[in-house]
Amino acid sequence: MVLGAVGDAMGYKNGSWEFCRSGVAIHSEVEKLGGVSALNLTRRDFMVSDDTVLHIATAEALVSEWKDKETLYRTIAQKYIDGAKDMGGRAPGFTTLGGINMLRPKEKEGYRIPYTPSGGGCGAAMRSAPIGLRFYRPEQLEDLVAVAVESGRMTHNCPTGYLGSVATALFVSYSIQRRPINSWGKGLMDTLPVVWKYVETTGIDVQRNKKDWSYFEKGWAAYLTERNLMDGVSEPRFPEKYGPEERDQFYTSVSYDGWGGASGHDAPMIAYDALLGAGTSWEELCLRGVLHGGDNDSTGIIAGSCWGAMYGFEGVPEVNYKNLEYKDRLVTLGNDLYRATM
Repeated sequence: MVLGAVGDAMGYKNGSWEFCRSGVAIHSEVEKLGGVSALNLTRRDFMVSDDTVLHIATAEALVSEWKDKETLYRTIAQKYIDGAKDMGGRAPGFTTLGGINMLRPKEKEGYRIPYTPSGGGCGAAMRSAPIGLRFYRPEQLEDLVAVAVESGRMTHNCPTGYLGSVATALFVSYSIQRRPINSWGKGLMDTLPVVWKYVETTGIDVQRNKKDWSYFEKGWAAYLTERNLMDGVSEPRFPEKYGPEERDQFYTSVSYDGWGGASGHDAPMIAYDALLGAGTSWEELCLRGVLHGGDNDSTGIIAGSCWGAMYGFEGVPEVNYKNLEYKDRLVTLGNDLYRATM
């Protein structure tokens, strides 16, 4: 919970780094500030963005008292409505706010909104890490899929959007399971039929979902082929030269419209790419998965959440998190989620 918010706040930097399109320029600024290990993430200079606010909202719903999925989904919807009141200066997405404004959690299935072909952004992927913390066991996969889909399409009711929610939650669950990172992509591809079965079973806009389904799947298949990971066991294949400029170019190439990490397919993809290349170095993770010229707070919250689930605070400079906005809330929610799994 905490390191996800660190990745968000670091990437966002009150908007100045999130909307900077040059990873090289961001890296230059980081060096002038003393490097990643010197970044003091205070609310004044590094407030959390909308990503963390809704990350918290998802967690709060998951640790509430709910007796069935309908109750949980309506609670999630209400928490998103509550979270939308805390968006001053946090650059919320238009699709996210538009979806939240349509939620009616006091009504049965009031968490559903109309199908949205343009809802392929990363707003669902950025907030679903707590789902992977709550439903991390392999035998809980169907629960993880159901909650990730339903919470995702509360604002991003399009496969590219809500499949991003599934990917983030799944990768966090893999982090806890200690699955080898090079197997995660294949695991995601193997999970897509499970997701489709759920979508068919719910019977909501099935044909429209079917029409728009392939973009996410094809994008991930192309990425995994590029990295030599379709088999889930090979070592990742990176270009010989893969610095900030080359990474920006690659992140742009896999994006929907030129802003790497802004969509449901590529936000978890860029975070995954960073995790593959970072090894056990928190600094390298940040340089690859947070401090780039794309939608870096969203990739940052995913990468940070996975790192925290795998390693905790190991290797993370205390200055990066000790003064983090909402840190106490995040710590409490992390503990509550852990207890909820017992």
